[in-house]
Parts: sequence; C-alpha cells; structure tokens
Amino acid sequence: MILFAGLGNPGAKYAGNRHNIGFMAVDAIIRRHGFAAARRRFQGEICEGVLDAERVLVLKPQTFMNESGRSVGEAAAFYKLEPAQVVVFHDELDLDPGKVRVKTGGGLAGHNGLRSIAAHMGPDFRRVRLGIGHPGRDRVLAHTLKDFSTAERQWLDPLLDAVARYAPLLATGHDATFANKVHLALNPATPEKTKADEPADKDKDY
Repeated sequence: MILFAGLGNPGAKYAGNRHNIGFMAVDAIIRRHGFAAARRRFQGEICEGVLDAERVLVLKPQTFMNESGRSVGEAAAFYKLEPAQVVVFHDELDLDPGKVRVKTGGGLAGHNGLRSIAAHMGPDFRRVRLGIGHPGRDRVLAHTLKDFSTAERQWLDPLLDAVARYAPLLATGHDATFANKVHLALNPATPEKTKADEPADKDKDY
C-alpha cells in the first residue's frame, strides 16, 4: 500500500492558489485513474484506487497547510505505513515553474506543510516537488496564496496531466523513472532534420 498526500488549503477561496498545486496534482491522479469517491477520514478527504496492481490511498488534508502532518501522520499510523510508503505532492518555490523533482527525506526548505509532516512521522517520506518559482524573499506569501494566472495554465495543465499519467511509477517505487517521464512529456525532443528538410545542394546536377 502507498499513500499519496497532496498538500493545500481547503475551501473554494484557495482552490486556484499556487500553494494548492499539491491538491491539484492528486485530483488529476484521481480523475485519470478512476479512484473511488472520497470520504472524510483522518482530518482529511481520502479515496482509494489501484495503480499498476498497487493499492493507493490519496489523501487531501483538510487541516490547512501548516497542520498537514496531523492528517498525514494519522493516516500513516492507522495503516502502519513506513515513511517510504508516503508520497507527498507539494509546491516548491526553489524550482522554476513547471519543473518537477522527486526526493526522499532531506531538508524542509521552510515549507510549513512539510515541517508539520516531519514533526509527526520524521523527515524520510518521499516528496514530489512541483515548481512554482520564487518571487523574491518579501513576496513569498502573496505569491503562494495567489491563483495561477491564465498564462501559467499553459504549463500547469500539461504538468498535471503528465504527473497523473505517470503516477503508477511512483506507486511502484520507480521515482527516477517517473521524474524522467514527466520531464520528457513536458520537453519533447526536437526531431532531427530529415534530408527532405535540408536545402538542396546548388552544385548538384538534376
């Protein structure tokens, strides 16, 4: 069993915020893979599905971001999950918009949601870091609690689609492959020029 936890703030007021990209990511997974309807448990909304034969629980804490650990920790304890079985999807200021990185453990980079989870279950859970860009030290709060713009949807929607498409790789522990597949989906290789695309040789007789 694997627990996917998306981080965000509950309520319509925050639904489109950059800080809620974790909620958006797990919502995309739920939609794409036909998870069961959500129910209220563990101070959050939780639903269940199967990804590549692996049972997956998806949790959206309803405790507000800064207390995410109360919900995630309670669910992990109930199902007797090790930190390696918990994957947290969250916004990342230190990554450019649309970039994705996956890591296990490490620092918390000032993220209050991650800090709360670490306080309840230690730091060695897995993280899917979803870049939203850094606006500068004095503008972080306004940046994270502001909705994604229409222009930003041009990279956000493909990002969420790719995360959802390759989520089974996370469920089966192939984190590096997941990150690589998402990167390639968002940055497709440019085909090499074919001979038909090349200019004709002016010295050649036809």
